[in-house]
Amino acid sequence: MRRVRYESRGGPLFTEEAPAPEPGPGELLVRAEAIGVTLPVVRKVTEAAEPVPLGGEIAGEVTAVGEGVTRFGTGDRVTGLCFGHGYADFALLHEAMASPVPADAGAVTAVALVRSGLVALGALEAARPEPGEAALLTAAASGVGHLAVQLARTRGAGRVVGAVSDPAKADFVRGLGADHVVSYGDGTWGAPVDYALDAVGGELLTRALAALAPEGRLVAYSSGGGTVQAYDLLAGAKSVIGFQMARVARGKPELYEQWREELWRLFAAGTVRPVVHGEFALQDAAKAHGEIEARANLGKVVLIP
Repeated sequence: MRRVRYESRGGPLFTEEAPAPEPGPGELLVRAEAIGVTLPVVRKVTEAAEPVPLGGEIAGEVTAVGEGVTRFGTGDRVTGLCFGHGYADFALLHEAMASPVPADAGAVTAVALVRSGLVALGALEAARPEPGEAALLTAAASGVGHLAVQLARTRGAGRVVGAVSDPAKADFVRGLGADHVVSYGDGTWGAPVDYALDAVGGELLTRALAALAPEGRLVAYSSGGGTVQAYDLLAGAKSVIGFQMARVARGKPELYEQWREELWRLFAAGTVRPVVHGEFALQDAAKAHGEIEARANLGKVVLIP
């Protein structure tokens, strides 16, 4: 099979031939039909001290199962997060991280909707939104962010503000349902909001916190880090909540499944629609990464083996 990897920080990425892996206990071997490219994986290539396997979101057909697997069998179509070599024709997916794909849904739709949607929905739930509240969403045009904009509406947000890296993305984000769109470089982000979901980190974490009204909630779910001053929390009685999807998938599988079913219901109803920025061949993974590094994507970037 083919797989993509790199040998030193920053790349380059290259395609090589490798034997297909064998599923261990609790694992599924999946023939990949679509692979989602995420910012955390892009950052690993550019920032990790040592090369790591390029994992990520995959969707495809189960071709073999390991010992102890009970929920899936060969021939089933699944999607989920792969922690090993995911940029490949075949990848291993732990059963706990896998979700079924409806018969009438394509692999690209599944990759664009499920994992990114679960992160967006989980971060939103962590903010404990109340109907009528104002929401701020950074990286609002990203694979996760563009779904978060739509999901905030489903949770009854009275005002949705999308923050983007480039003003050229404003029309796209408004088309998703945002009332206002601001750029990271703007001097002000407008009226305070009740909660914010930050997917960027770094200096944007501080700005998102400053955008909160008194007693506002900031949910940080970015791999970009960032520092919050305790006084900024005390002065406005604000709170910061960290969210990680993997902890839910492994520790609360019933909630993970509930959220997954909700996403498919919203998709079927036309309430939430995943947008695919571009589909790239597996051997063009470097080009796909470049779209995200340049913050050029409007929606999800997908690799097609």
